[in-house]
Amino acid sequence: MAHVLIVDDDLDSASTLRELIAGPSFSVALAHTLLDARKQIALQQPDLVLLDLKLPDGNGLDLFADPQLVASSEVVLITGHASLETSIQALRVGAADYIVKPINLRHLQGILSRLTKPSQLKSEVANLTAGVEQSGHFGHLWGRSEPMQRVYEQISRVAVTGVTVFITGESGSGKEVAAQTVHDLSRRRKQPFLAVNCGAISPQLIESEIFGHEKGSFTGAERMHQGFFERANGGTLFLDEVTEMPLDLQVKLLRVLETGRFMRVGSTQSLESDVRVIAATNRDADQAVRAGKLREDLLYRLNVFPIELPPLRERLADVPLLAEHFLVQIGQKEGKARRFTAAALQRLTAYHWPGNVRELRNVVQRAYVMASGDEIDTTWLPKATGTPVPDAEPAGAANGIGAPAAASASAGAAAGGAPASAPGTVTLPLGISMARAEKLLILATLEHCQHQRERTAAMLGISLKTLYNRLKEYSAEDGERSAS
Repeated sequence: MAHVLIVDDDLDSASTLRELIAGPSFSVALAHTLLDARKQIALQQPDLVLLDLKLPDGNGLDLFADPQLVASSEVVLITGHASLETSIQALRVGAADYIVKPINLRHLQGILSRLTKPSQLKSEVANLTAGVEQSGHFGHLWGRSEPMQRVYEQISRVAVTGVTVFITGESGSGKEVAAQTVHDLSRRRKQPFLAVNCGAISPQLIESEIFGHEKGSFTGAERMHQGFFERANGGTLFLDEVTEMPLDLQVKLLRVLETGRFMRVGSTQSLESDVRVIAATNRDADQAVRAGKLREDLLYRLNVFPIELPPLRERLADVPLLAEHFLVQIGQKEGKARRFTAAALQRLTAYHWPGNVRELRNVVQRAYVMASGDEIDTTWLPKATGTPVPDAEPAGAANGIGAPAAASASAGAAAGGAPASAPGTVTLPLGISMARAEKLLILATLEHCQHQRERTAAMLGISLKTLYNRLKEYSAEDGERSAS
């Protein structure tokens, strides 16, 4: 039987919590001051502490000074309202989660069902971290480079908490894999992990997909449909490309994050949500706010714990490890093992990988299929000079910015008259807006790739869906300009 300690100076609230929790699986003790709490902990070490922050004789956070409590007890903060500050405070002090008054019964039941000693979770994370050098991976993420070690450290810290995570990184860098790793190391691991690409769903359907809909709520709604928030109950919901979500839906997402409640399309009854949200984007989030693609208040609410994934070109030392990992996976699936030659691995490491890990996986798949024997040589591998990506501003480009594309006069004119420069670069005049600069770069890269959209998206480090959305926007803008 697990033991729960409720530390709250509100007698009615504490008594209500005790009635909700006490039963065959849990024993419950009450404390209304810090002194009482320390006495109760000395009498019996609790498995779970529900801790109010404001107590008559001090701040509830003072209990975290006891190392035994931190190691042996899961601590959940009790607060009067959910806010960004509460999330950050819970993360900073090492609390597993927080619960809002009045008590959300589903949230409370979820906390009780996921009860796990912090020492157990920390031991699992420590074993994973210690094994990175030998195994080469941390959860679902692969790599031994210093940038990945920093990512592992961040995931280790945030996974054991319940706070919202915001993952940024170029397309193909492994954002969903990172989110899956956070989920698998959390207390929610036994519950669903659902991923939704906000840029791949029609704007007319995305609200129904995320929140669900009632029968008859719109034409074609022949039955009630549960959305992602209901289907992920108790688990983790990964919202990829969140900047592609319509602004009116971003308002509703913000409400769920702040209140834990949502409504299906066509319903007047709100439902409780016990879901951890991990969001991701391949855009610059601040730029997305300035461009009107992302609400600033939603960014603040999502960006409680940011994790930035490095592009593959910044961790080329991991390429052989990743390539070998993908090759083993493919060999097991196809029933025949193959290996890379030393020259092949050297070629892979010399390439700049504009499409990141996703492109590497595709290249390995193609090389495996095209190989005639047990060895894979350089025949079907990309050349290092195929897609140059400058690491710094080219010499002499005092008034422009070098970028991995070939701009032409026509592309420059399409983006609003910015001047073209030498092949392999795009020159942007000082003072150009971010939106206009992005448009120039996308159109120039598209022309450089001979209008092959998949190659263009890979070179730019964005998804194909995002590229289609941008080109659609530019076409509409050009149409409006022509009409005026």
